[in-house]
Amino acid sequence: MFQIGKTIVSEDILTKDFVCNLSACKGACCVEGEAGAPVEPEEVALLKDVYSKVKPYLREEGIAAIEQQGTHIENDFGELETPLVNGAECAYVTFDDHGTALCGIEAAYRAGETSWKKPISCELYPVRVQQYSEFSAVNYHRWPICDDACTLGKELQTPIYKFVKEALIKKFGEDWYAEIEKIALKIQ
Repeated sequence: MFQIGKTIVSEDILTKDFVCNLSACKGACCVEGEAGAPVEPEEVALLKDVYSKVKPYLREEGIAAIEQQGTHIENDFGELETPLVNGAECAYVTFDDHGTALCGIEAAYRAGETSWKKPISCELYPVRVQQYSEFSAVNYHRWPICDDACTLGKELQTPIYKFVKEALIKKFGEDWYAEIEKIALKIQ
């Protein structure tokens, strides 16, 4: 672990390799698990604002879940997340002709309907950020459904911090990312 400003960062972010391999996993991270994608408090308004533009890109089941539960939910621990369809996939998930899970919010973004790509937790994955009162913990979320992403990352020699560079900059800023790069050079 090391510290950059008010973040405590796991060294795994620098030393583990990862590149999403959608052809292998079919977007399982949007379907598997017991909860929706984490949503930051400032993203609640964004979800509400973009919903009408995102709705045409969603499946009927997703629309029904959102209209019943809301554009986001608060779990039993007070954490915000996207709603699920019947306790399974994220309500914002769509599927392509090959059965690969894709993001309806991102589809609207790519079509120029919105200027917001999707929740930062999704952009950052496999990095997870946990907020504490005095600092944020930045960790690698290891999940067996992503083994193919680890294999591809190793083949391409792409450490996690490089794979999610754009999202890390969006979350923490250019200066923070420059520090990550300096630290990475020292440990290699």
